[in-house]
Amino acid sequence: MLDITHNFIGGRRVAPQGTEIFEVRSPFDGALVGTVPAATPADIDLAVSAARQAFDTGPWPRLSPEERQAVLKKFSDLHAAAANDIATLISRENGTPISGALGLQQGIVPQNQAYLEAAAAFPWEERRPAFIKGDSIWRREPLGVVAAIIPWNAPHQSALVKLFPALLAGCSVILKLAPETGLDGHLLGELFNEAGLPEGVLSIVTAERETSEYLVKHPGVDKIAFTGSTGAGKRIASLAGENLKRISLELGGKSATIVLPDVDIAATVAGIQYTSYMNNGQACIAHTRVLVPAELHDRFVEALAKVVNAIKVGDPSDPTTAQGPLVAKRQQERVWGYIESGIAEGATLAAGGLGMPEGITEGSFVRPTLFANVKNSMRIAQEEIFGPVVCVIPYKDIDEAIEIANDSPYGLSGGVWTNDESKAIAVARQIRTGAVAVNGQWPDFRAPFGGYKQSGIGREFGAEGISIYLEHKVISL
Repeated sequence: MLDITHNFIGGRRVAPQGTEIFEVRSPFDGALVGTVPAATPADIDLAVSAARQAFDTGPWPRLSPEERQAVLKKFSDLHAAAANDIATLISRENGTPISGALGLQQGIVPQNQAYLEAAAAFPWEERRPAFIKGDSIWRREPLGVVAAIIPWNAPHQSALVKLFPALLAGCSVILKLAPETGLDGHLLGELFNEAGLPEGVLSIVTAERETSEYLVKHPGVDKIAFTGSTGAGKRIASLAGENLKRISLELGGKSATIVLPDVDIAATVAGIQYTSYMNNGQACIAHTRVLVPAELHDRFVEALAKVVNAIKVGDPSDPTTAQGPLVAKRQQERVWGYIESGIAEGATLAAGGLGMPEGITEGSFVRPTLFANVKNSMRIAQEEIFGPVVCVIPYKDIDEAIEIANDSPYGLSGGVWTNDESKAIAVARQIRTGAVAVNGQWPDFRAPFGGYKQSGIGREFGAEGISIYLEHKVISL
């Protein structure tokens, strides 16, 4: 068990200002994984004060980009070496199967490297001829103090996709962890200290909603970087707008993947298991609407149902487990409610359904579920479920498929499955979403990632991810 008794404030362990703690319990068996202080507004004041001082008078923003990169490179090496221990802790906290948790940790290595490469090539300052006469010096300067607020489903990936670009830019950061995974983020603080991050630059706290809102509204914070639900993103945008704080929001999704008629059905359904049911279905980028030609619908559903029924559900610490429990009982009940809604609206239950998986009697489990003959107007096709529930929607031609894919308030991710690359590109260009994966391709960490519509504001990864933590200054000569 991991008992964290002190907050991480500006690189030091500081006694909490309050007495409440969060108990982090395994969603698999309810065992106590550890405890962590529940941050209060007074703790937030300390963290912001440290970050403010580090930014306003400390060395970090005034180091050269290369010096900051060296610290982040050392951190990345230390973090990679600790991947097994970190993955084990996260799996115990949120129920992610250990194989998936370790895969996420390993995926952070190229994510970090892509940021470092982007920083090395970034035009931090350039002098060029002005439009009328003279010269202009164009500087990219660190924005200030950043509040980075992350969810529980992929905590280190969500944290480092913000910490890396913010720190490379020269900002100081307060990282706010979700109570469900309030332990693992504190490991980041120790690793950053070991890497040589100066005092004051990073604070890490765990807090519930009221204290989180206090952080968002704090006058000492210049920018909010948030990953989470669209509802929470709207609230943050509203609060930040009162003081014109900069924001970047990576929000929810209801991504559509379009299957073209020329596919190999067996290969496609095998790929869709991973793109649609990843991380226990608790992934904003999951392809939860699968659009198939009407003439292939029944054969496709039959094949996909066999794959879904074969997903091994159980103990997340077992390397052979493909799906563990959802993060909490409330999430289990929420997903069951959507399954009930799908049945009531007339969708065909092709796999899974209500109740616990066979042989499992405890834990917040949901059976991997597949609905067929879904209409895009149904709740299960329009609302983000955030669980292992996927909808198969038939279409008559590609124009209708694109129309269905775009008929959503979200636009985060999506996919196309076909043997014809030119067709895939043509279809992808018409889907209003921030990312489109062809045949299950992995994302490019050098390329910008983010959403259209209610899936967010701003982009992460690569040079664009660094840019959102910068201000632009022009010196006219």
